Amino acid sequence: MLSDATLMHGMNVAQALLGVDALYRRESGDEDGLVVLNMSGDALTPAPYPDYATAMAAWHELDLAAAALPEPDRRRYYHQLATSTLAFMQWRTSGLPFPEQLQNFLHVPAAPVDDATLDTLAAELHALLARMGYRGDLAAQCAAWEDKVRVPPDQVAGVLAALFSEAWDRTNAVLPIPAPKSDGMQVAAVSGVAFNARCNYLERKVELNTDPVLTRPGLKHLALHECYPGHYVQFKLREVWYADGLAPADGLLSVVNTASSSPFEGIADNGIFLLDWFEGDDDRVQHVLSRYRSAIGAGAAWRLHALGEPEAQVRVWLQAHSLVGGAGWVDNRMRFIAAPARAVLIWSYWWGQAVLTPPYHAVPPARRAEFLQFLYGRMHSLDTVAMF
Repeated sequence: MLSDATLMHGMNVAQALLGVDALYRRESGDEDGLVVLNMSGDALTPAPYPDYATAMAAWHELDLAAAALPEPDRRRYYHQLATSTLAFMQWRTSGLPFPEQLQNFLHVPAAPVDDATLDTLAAELHALLARMGYRGDLAAQCAAWEDKVRVPPDQVAGVLAALFSEAWDRTNAVLPIPAPKSDGMQVAAVSGVAFNARCNYLERKVELNTDPVLTRPGLKHLALHECYPGHYVQFKLREVWYADGLAPADGLLSVVNTASSSPFEGIADNGIFLLDWFEGDDDRVQHVLSRYRSAIGAGAAWRLHALGEPEAQVRVWLQAHSLVGGAGWVDNRMRFIAAPARAVLIWSYWWGQAVLTPPYHAVPPARRAEFLQFLYGRMHSLDTVAMF
C-alpha cells in the first residue's frame, strides 16, 4: 500500500503534468501532446500555467516535496519525473542538445547501442537461424525466414484475433485482468504512420500498421506488447487500482519523454517471459530481432539528431541493417525518429527490456504476484524497477 502522502503527491503531479501538456500543446501545435493518454475524464484539472517559467517554478516545488515521501522508490521516481519534465520545458524554452535530452528525459546513457552489441545480436541471430536450417549470410537467412512465417494480408485479422484471445487467457491466469474479455482490444488497420502498432486504449483499438511485412511471430509480439500483458493490462490495472484507492492519480496518464517511458515499454516487451510463451525457435528469432531492431532504431536516431547526418543517408543506413520488415518498416521508423518531440523515445524500447527483464527473473516465484503488483501498480523509472 502506498502512503496517503504519496497518493496526494501523485494527484498533484498528475495535475501538474496536464498543465505542462496544455501549455505545450498551445505553444507547439502538437496535437499528440506530452500526455498522450488521459484516463481521468474530467476528474483531473490541469494546473493553470500561463507560461513555462511559472510551470518550472511549480515543478521545482514538486521536486522538493517528493524528497519527503516515505517510500524510497517513490522519492526516486518522482525526483526523476521532475527532472524529465523540467528538462522538457528547458528544451522548449532555450533548447537542449540531443544527448542531454536522452540523459534528462529518459535517464539513459547519451549514446547509440555500440557496434559490439549489434554484432553480438547479429551473430546470435545468424547462429539460431543456421540451427533452424537457413543457409547463406544473415540477410539471406532473414529473408527466407520472413518468407516462411509471413502472414498473407487476408489472414492477418484472424491470426491476430486468435493471438489476442490466447494472450488474454494466459495473462488472466497469472495476472488477473479486472474486466470481462469483451472489454479487450480490436484491430484497426492503418497506413503511412510512424509506428508498427499502437494501443488506443480509450477506443479499445490496436492500430496496426499494415505497411511493413507482417509475420506470425511479429504479430504475436505485437499482441503481447500492445494488449496482454502489455499496454492494455498496464492501463486497465492503473485505472481500476486508482478507483480502488490503491494507485496514484499520475498512473491515469501516459506521458512521453519522461522517466517512465522505458519501463513502460519494457513491461510490454517482457510479456513473452511473463506468460512463458515461447512456442519454438520462430519466437526466439523474433525476440532477438526485436532487440536488434530496437538497437538500430536508436542508431538511426543518433545519426540523424546527434551526428547531423542527412535524412536520406540515415534511411540508407537503416535500410541496409533492417533485415526484415521491408520498406514499410523503414518508413515508419524514419517517421518516428524524424519528429523532434519523439526522437529520443526510440531508446525506450532498447533500455526498457534490458533493465526490466533481469529483475523479473530474479524474483522468487513465491513473490512473483507481489512483484507484479509493484510493477503494474505504480509508475516506474529504470532505477525504481530494481527497488522492489
